[in-house]
Amino acid sequence: MAATDFEEIAEIKRYEDFSTIDWVQDAAREQLRQRIRRSRTLRIYGRSWLRAVLDYLWDIYGSIHGWVVVSCIGASIGAIAAMLNIITEWLSDIKLGYCTTGFYLNEKFCCSGADVGCPEWRHWSSWSIFNYLIFVILSVCLATMSAFLVKSYAPYAAGSGISEIKCIVSGFVMKGFLGGWTLLIKSLGLPLAIASGLSVGKEGPSVHYAVCAGNVIARCFPRYRRNAAKMREILTACAATGVAVAFGSPIGGVLFSLEEIASNLSLKTMWRSYFCALVGTAVLAAVNPFRTGQLVMFQVHYDRDWHFFEIIFFIVLGVFGGLYGIFVSRWNLEAQAFRKKYLAKYAIEEVACLAAITAIICYFNQFLKIDMTESMEILFKECEGDEDYAGLCEPSNRSRVIASLLFATIVRTLLVIVSYGSKVPAGIFVPSMAIGASFGRLVGIIVQILYESHPESGFFAACAKDGPCITPGTYAFLGAAAALSGIMNITVSVVVIMFELTGALTYILPTMIVVGVTKIINEKFGRGGIAEQTIFFNGFPFLDKEEHVFGVNVSDVMIQGLSVLPSYGMTLGEVEELLKRTKYGGFPVVEDTRSMILSGYIGRTELQYAIERAKRSSPLQPTAKCFFTTPDQRHLHPPSVSAITANSASNGNGAVGDTSDGNSALVSSWNDGSHDVPTGVTRFKMSRSTSPHPGPLRIDVPNDQGEAPSLMPSVVVSSQAATTGMPEDDHGGVHLDFSQFIDITPITVNPNFPLETVMELFKKLGPSVILVEHRGRLCGLITPKDLLKYQFNKH
Repeated sequence: MAATDFEEIAEIKRYEDFSTIDWVQDAAREQLRQRIRRSRTLRIYGRSWLRAVLDYLWDIYGSIHGWVVVSCIGASIGAIAAMLNIITEWLSDIKLGYCTTGFYLNEKFCCSGADVGCPEWRHWSSWSIFNYLIFVILSVCLATMSAFLVKSYAPYAAGSGISEIKCIVSGFVMKGFLGGWTLLIKSLGLPLAIASGLSVGKEGPSVHYAVCAGNVIARCFPRYRRNAAKMREILTACAATGVAVAFGSPIGGVLFSLEEIASNLSLKTMWRSYFCALVGTAVLAAVNPFRTGQLVMFQVHYDRDWHFFEIIFFIVLGVFGGLYGIFVSRWNLEAQAFRKKYLAKYAIEEVACLAAITAIICYFNQFLKIDMTESMEILFKECEGDEDYAGLCEPSNRSRVIASLLFATIVRTLLVIVSYGSKVPAGIFVPSMAIGASFGRLVGIIVQILYESHPESGFFAACAKDGPCITPGTYAFLGAAAALSGIMNITVSVVVIMFELTGALTYILPTMIVVGVTKIINEKFGRGGIAEQTIFFNGFPFLDKEEHVFGVNVSDVMIQGLSVLPSYGMTLGEVEELLKRTKYGGFPVVEDTRSMILSGYIGRTELQYAIERAKRSSPLQPTAKCFFTTPDQRHLHPPSVSAITANSASNGNGAVGDTSDGNSALVSSWNDGSHDVPTGVTRFKMSRSTSPHPGPLRIDVPNDQGEAPSLMPSVVVSSQAATTGMPEDDHGGVHLDFSQFIDITPITVNPNFPLETVMELFKKLGPSVILVEHRGRLCGLITPKDLLKYQFNKH
């Protein structure tokens, strides 16, 4: 195929919703594009020093171009994150009161320098009941506005988006999911949803809007718009930046992208992900949205060490994290199934009810009433040297605080189950961390009570006698890590993110212990993270990174009884009827339906494109014969780079379709000379066949060595007599040669191939289909969806 054919087919596939990218074809398309570029350079400048200089400059431009694009994307993501942080904080505080010096200021900015409150910040009324009603009404209004925007303008803006991004990066096409409207509505709806008090977070959606921003910016450059592999690099880097600006953790963001998002992460992609995350966090730090120098509100620093006897309690936190992830994932999917079955038409009403219930319940609890990030900031802090929020550090209030923390943990867990998945931008990172922090603080207070009750016990012998021994804030910190690891089923990135949040090198080992125990519990009793389970629930074609043992061969799973295309014999009408009757993504090509000897494979999009292009070049009848075999297989002249050609055996005249754009036809007549046809930069040489019958017109494009490349473009439309030497039949003697659209080297396996190895082929190479053949005879085929169906039914 010509480069122009590749580009047109790729453009068509961009708009085929819910299809999968064939990474093998994408790599071949990029190689051909580079080959054409080198050929044009050779044709224009020859084998001179100028060509070498131009190639060198082009390579430099390609390298710099990528870094410039990544820098622009990182800066955009950082600016968006800073803006959303400021808006979210103001909307969250406006439910409780307002600033008299400036209505646009939130409570912290209004009371800058004060520890707790200030005269400039006032509640809406001196009557508590009136403040309560305003709190509930504003919560419902904010949530309803967010749901209305999502439902009316960008349905894909709902939810976290991490599950879908994992599929998109692996090659799944979801039209509009990363578009400009989704970016706009996600950015507008996210602060509204968070400020409404719903038990959802902004850290998960930050990955979505970051990837949307990267996609919108990268689409402005043909280098990325035409190449799915390079676009995948950009999207992976954007996902890392989204996590980096959410947690103020550039290294953690890169590791999260490696562990959770990317299916194949090269060293170049990792470097660009890190650079993009670095630029994003630098811009966020420059804006300084919290005016504290911190990138996130719940950033904290610990200056105390831990004791080895505390490992027992760390293990308890790890067990809690694993059980929490399993419980929430299980029941959240049940809630999503109920929502999909009964509440699909009432998305806005559902969100309004959830917001009302959340506000009514949470208003009277000191840890549920405030924003979750602010709650974590309070729970993470040490008691000594910091302000005491609502008597949290008072020994006399411990019974009340323990009851309040237990209530907050249970209620927040139930609210997360029913809220995550509603039709608003909603993440689950921060809600899970808030739940883990409340439970961890509860455990820390209990351990502190045990120590104060038995300070002389040998169990606490490691504690110094002249200072505090137990720091409940560190338990809240570790509980947050356990819950985040449990719900997402990730390990290394959680450890690094928590380290970058605290800067406490001494707490890396406790964090590793907690996360390791959580991982063990999840692997033993769970089914993976909530992102993978959501993918499974929605039926997306995604192959996870886990190793599976099936114990069967590919012959037990492959699809048999295929719709195939014989190399010759079918009419155009029969081919079009096959396309109308079936919805398959492609068709194997065999020599004939009796022998079933495999000749190649043609995709549905390529076949439809070829038919439409042939019809544009010449009027065709449904009785026209179709050939899906190369000319050398029909014992003709060797294959050449052919154009759309219509030859007349009677008068020797023909029309040639212009391969440069595929939209217009270049008409020329046969004579004894040759013609130079300008097509953009390249000039194609046309020559006449020496056959006694007029043959298809040949167009030769020299390669780097001045020879014609083996890849061939377009459809050949010619008379039967012209190509076979046979007399014209009842069909008018016209046949269509689709051989140049056939993949003559599809990936094939033997029927006895282990299914586990086939899964690895799909993961590593990324083909959309693998054909199964035995000694050249087609037996069946298998796609990622077939493999996933088997995995679902058997495992």
